[in-house]
Amino acid sequence: MQFKKLGKRGPIVSTVGFGAWAIGGRNWGPTDDEVSLNALRAAIDYGVTLIDTADVYGFGHSEELIAQVLKERGKGDIIIATKAGNDFYFASKTDDKGYGAIQQNYKKDYIIYAAEQSLKRLGVEAIDILQLHSGDWDNLNRDDPWEALALLKEQGKIIHAAWSIQSFKETEHVPILDRYHKILDTLQVRYNLLEREAEKILFPKAIEYGIGIIVRIPLLFGLLTGKFNRDTRFDGDDHRKFNLSPEKLERYLAQLEQLKPFFDNYPDQTMTQTSLRFCISHPACQTVIPGAKTPAQVRDNCAASDLGPIPMADIPPVPEV
Repeated sequence: MQFKKLGKRGPIVSTVGFGAWAIGGRNWGPTDDEVSLNALRAAIDYGVTLIDTADVYGFGHSEELIAQVLKERGKGDIIIATKAGNDFYFASKTDDKGYGAIQQNYKKDYIIYAAEQSLKRLGVEAIDILQLHSGDWDNLNRDDPWEALALLKEQGKIIHAAWSIQSFKETEHVPILDRYHKILDTLQVRYNLLEREAEKILFPKAIEYGIGIIVRIPLLFGLLTGKFNRDTRFDGDDHRKFNLSPEKLERYLAQLEQLKPFFDNYPDQTMTQTSLRFCISHPACQTVIPGAKTPAQVRDNCAASDLGPIPMADIPPVPEV
């Protein structure tokens, strides 16, 4: 496992982390808590030091599973990044845990409340990285959430302040970054072989401001592992039935077919590993957080760190369709 410092002010983390959305038990199909716990344990065994989650993942369940493993193994060098801003506490109650429809809430008092709830679930003295969770322009282009981050840091409840930028809004949201960059230590950004909007303006800005980059959705919801085809369908509450609808799947797969010569350059690697290596190749990017449900998936992901980045000159442009 290789390690890098997240920008000028962030912590040192493994270049491959663990994305803990899927283990929350919602939106990714069925999960088994014991398998999820074993995946977390395997990640630590393979040298992963960055675990990324959010309060809304499984309505707190992802954080609870992480807390269980931290209690077993000890915190050590592990960096926990969680998120706040998607309010599932105060909506009209609809489910068996007493939670309802998720709504954005970036009021200062709410961000502080959500952070305190995450602290309790995680069982830690301070949250290593607290990220504003994909808020829209109106919620983020005001002082409230940024004041909350600054206050939480001053109180010692969080160590690093961060922002997980809304997907496909990377360039649009740069003016907010310009305004509040002094508060931020890290950014989380959607970035993969087929989606590279962040390269245009956001990555140069991050380098200019000394802000670290955590790459999310590096495998495009599993598409860049090579396991999906045009007949793939998703059921139940699996969010991929929208994010990888038949129409989107057709377009993505057509692009992926054009990238076959690129993947063929690395015959001793899985598609997963080559796709993850791409994500840590850009100078702005220090770490990537692929999701994993099983120890086998963790092992495949972690091997990409040992292989290191791909030379930028060898990376093809985004295929057109």
